[in-house]
Amino acid sequence: MANDAASGPGPASVTAVAATAIVVADMVGVGVFTSLGFQVKDITSGFSIILLWLIGGIVALCGAICYAELACMFPRNSGEYNFLTRSYHPAVGFLAGWLSATVGFAAPVALAAMAFGEYAKSIAPGAPPLVLGLAVIWAVSLVHLTGNRHGSLFQIVSTLVKLALIAAFIVAGFWFGGGQPISFLPSSVDATHILSAPFAISLVFVMYSYSGWNAATYIIGEIKDPPRALPRALLFGTLIVVALYVALNAVFLYTTPISALAGQIDVAVIAGTHIFGEGGGRLVGGLICLGLISTVSAMVWIGPRVTVAMGEDNPLLRVFSRRRANGVPMAAILFQAVVSSLLLFTQSFEAVLDFIQFSLIFCSFLAVLGVIKLRITRPDLPRPFRAWGFPVTPIVFLSVTGFMMYYLITTRPMQSLLGFLMMLAGLAVYGLASRASWQVSGQGAASK
Repeated sequence: MANDAASGPGPASVTAVAATAIVVADMVGVGVFTSLGFQVKDITSGFSIILLWLIGGIVALCGAICYAELACMFPRNSGEYNFLTRSYHPAVGFLAGWLSATVGFAAPVALAAMAFGEYAKSIAPGAPPLVLGLAVIWAVSLVHLTGNRHGSLFQIVSTLVKLALIAAFIVAGFWFGGGQPISFLPSSVDATHILSAPFAISLVFVMYSYSGWNAATYIIGEIKDPPRALPRALLFGTLIVVALYVALNAVFLYTTPISALAGQIDVAVIAGTHIFGEGGGRLVGGLICLGLISTVSAMVWIGPRVTVAMGEDNPLLRVFSRRRANGVPMAAILFQAVVSSLLLFTQSFEAVLDFIQFSLIFCSFLAVLGVIKLRITRPDLPRPFRAWGFPVTPIVFLSVTGFMMYYLITTRPMQSLLGFLMMLAGLAVYGLASRASWQVSGQGAASK
C-alpha cells in the first residue's frame, strides 16, 4: 500500500467530460422515476407537467451559473464549505462542511444503495437488498481508492451506460408505447394548474430531483483549466439532465394512463409494464439499478473532498486531510463509506434526509446570496467567470429556494428545526477545532 502523504491532490487531472459526468450522475437518481405519481394526482395536464420540469431545470441552471462564478473565484475543493467561508465567515463555512461531512453525502449514498438493492431484485431475485447495497458502496469506494484516473474512467463509463439505458427507454417508449389521450400543448386549463398550490408544491419535489447540479464544484481543485471546464460541466450537465427529465416524463404520460400513475411511487416500473408487457417492469427495474451505480460513484468521489478541506484547515480533523501517494484521500473516503453503511444498517437514512433537507437548501441559498454580496462588497476580486444574466439568475434561484424553505418550515416544522439544530451543533465542533488550531499556533510561536 502506498504511503500516506499530507500534500494536496497533485496536478489537476479531471477532464471537463469527467466533471460533466459527475454532474449528470449525481442529479439522475431515483427522483425522476418516482415523483410523477404524486404530481398527476392534482395536475392532469401534460403541458403543465412538462412546464413544471422545465421550470425546475431553469432554476437549476440559474444555480449552476452562480456556483460557477463562486467556484472560479475560489478554486478549492469542498463546495459550500469553501464558498461560505470566503463569502461570510469560517464559522458559517464550517457549519455547511459539518453537514456535508457527516450526513449530507452519506445519507444520499445510503438511499441510492438501498434503492440499488431493491431494484436489483429484478436482475438477481432472492439476493438480500442489504447485502447488495453494502456491496455497491464498498465496491465503488474501492474503485475511487485506486486513484483519480481509474475513478474518472469509472465515472464516465458508468454515466454513459446510464444515459444509454435511459435514452433507449425513451426511444422504445415513444416507438412501442400506446398513445394515451393527453396533449402537451397549452390549453385554457393550464393557467389554473400553474397558479395552483399543487403546482408550487410539486415544484419543491422537482427541485429535489434536480439536486446535484453543483456536484463538480466539490472537486474544482482537481479539474483541468477550471475557468473553462467547470462552467461547461455545470451547464452542459444540467442541460443534459433537463432534456432527459422532460423526455422521461413525456414518455410516462404518453404510454401510461394517468389513473395508473396517480399516487404511485414506482411510476417507471408501471410505465415499463405498459410499454413492454409483464416483463417490462423487471426490465426497467434493472435499468434503474444499473443507473444508480454512477450516482453512488459521483457522491463517493465528491463527498470526501469536503472532509479533506476541513481537515486541512483544522488540526482536530487533520487525519482526514492525509492523502496516499496517488493523491487519494483514503481516510475521508473510508469515513464516508462507514457512515453510509451504518445508515444502511439502521434503515434510518430516509428520516435523516427528511430533516437535513432544510439545512442543505439553506446552504445553497446562502452560497448564491454570496454572489450578490461579493459583487457589492468585493467588486475588486478576480472573476474568471461571471454569472450570466446577473442579477436575474441569482434572484430567480433565491426566490424558488426561499419558497422551498418556507414550504418546509410550514409543512415540516419539526424536521426543519431539527435539521437546523444539527447544523448549529457543528458550532461546538468548530469551537473545539478552533481551540486546537490556536494551541498549535501558540506552540509553534513558543518554539521560535
